[in-house]
Order: sequence, then structure tokens, then C-alpha cells
Amino acid sequence: MPRWIAILVLSLGLVASMVSPASASAPTPPPTGTDFDYQLGGKAPLPANVGIVVRDRSAKPAKHAYSICYVNGFQTQPDEKRFWRHGHPRLLLREDGRPVKDEVWGEWLLDIRTPAKRKALARIMGRWVKGCAKHGYRGVEFDNLDSFTRSHHLLKAKHAKKYARLLVRAAHRNGLAVAQKNWAGWDGTTVGYDFAIAEECGRWRECRAYVDDYDDQVLVVEYRRRDFRFTCRHWGDRLAVVLRDVDLTPDGVHDYC
Repeated sequence: MPRWIAILVLSLGLVASMVSPASASAPTPPPTGTDFDYQLGGKAPLPANVGIVVRDRSAKPAKHAYSICYVNGFQTQPDEKRFWRHGHPRLLLREDGRPVKDEVWGEWLLDIRTPAKRKALARIMGRWVKGCAKHGYRGVEFDNLDSFTRSHHLLKAKHAKKYARLLVRAAHRNGLAVAQKNWAGWDGTTVGYDFAIAEECGRWRECRAYVDDYDDQVLVVEYRRRDFRFTCRHWGDRLAVVLRDVDLTPDGVHDYC
């Protein structure tokens, strides 16, 4: 090999070794000092005071707000039962051969008891999270972290923590910040959660628990006006709080502290 070719090959190799593969940008948590809205039941216009919004992964993110992608990470969506029943039946939590159901929402619980099942579920969620990032979302909420409390004692808190760690890693790989959804009293920062979304923490007097772990990176949703007033009075100067109707309809209640 001529000496000049050898030098060229060596130089190209050195340059290649100095250039790292393309990777997602570092996750950025939601901004503070702005209101937020919770729009899982359908998109609605955002008033000027709202700089953060949560929408279902099937919906488009808001163009001029920090958008958080909703993914039901620990249970099934009611309209996705065919996907789970026929495509991934072994990943459904079962008791006496029948899927265990969250009776309030009619959702099946996912089986996160073994490492193999947690990894399989995390791969599915990872694909969905990748889609969220591709469409312009900047954060993700994995709902029903506390599904073990509705599992007829089949799931344990330790299963939820181990699975949550996998979900957080999948989101971070795609450049998305991750919200701990509910389960007050457990510090989700230990597995990498970046902020929290707390439903009715004013009603249940749990806001302090989230603030202790996440400081002002807590987004609060209340569904009863008296709880909303209480939360605004005690936390409205520090946290973003929204009052929504429980069905989260687009033309329903949207009030802010």
C-alpha cells in the first residue's frame, strides 16, 4: 500500500473515532412559573398563561408549549384491548386465568412480576416513547405507577420500582424527561424520574410529599373545586395547579390558580 494511502486511511479512522454517534438531546424538565393543562380526553386551545400541556400519545403536541406525552405504562388503554389480548396475552396480569382489571377505569393490569416480562413491556413502551419524541414531545408521563395497589396482592412495590427504572431509561434514551405519576411518599428520583404529576394531592393532603422529592417540579391536577381552592391557597404560589373535569373533556373545566 502506498504510504500516502496508509496515512489517509489512518487519518480518516482518527476522525471517525472522534465523532460520537448521533444521540438524543439531554432531557429537559418542564419550565416553572407557568400554568399547565391536562388534556387526555382531547385537545383544547391553550390560553396564553399555559406553557405546559399533557396529551395522549395519539394526539399531536402543542406547538408553543412544553408538551408531555401520556403513556399508560402499567395498565392497558380501554381501546387497546385487542392489541394486548391477541398480540401480547402473556404480558397481562392474570388471576384464575382472567386478566386482573382496574374496576374504576376498566383497564387491565400489566404483568411486571418477572425480569423477562418487564423487559418485554419496556421494549413496547420504548417504541411508543420513540414515537412521542419523533412527534415533538419533550416529556412523558407513564401512568398507573401504583397499579400494584389494585393487583389483588399479585404485584409488589418492588416490581413497580424495577419496571419504572426501565421505563425511565427508555425515555431518557429518546431525550424525554419523565414524570412520576402518583404514589406519594416514594421518591422516584431514585430511579431517575425528573418531575412529578400528582392527581388530587390537595384532596389527599399529599402535595408536601411530592415537593419534598421534586421541589417545584410538581404539576397538580384537581377534580373538585373545593380541593382546587385548597391546593391553590397552600401551593399555588409554588406549583402549577389545574382544575379539570374528571372525564377531561375538551370543552370541560379548565381553571388555573
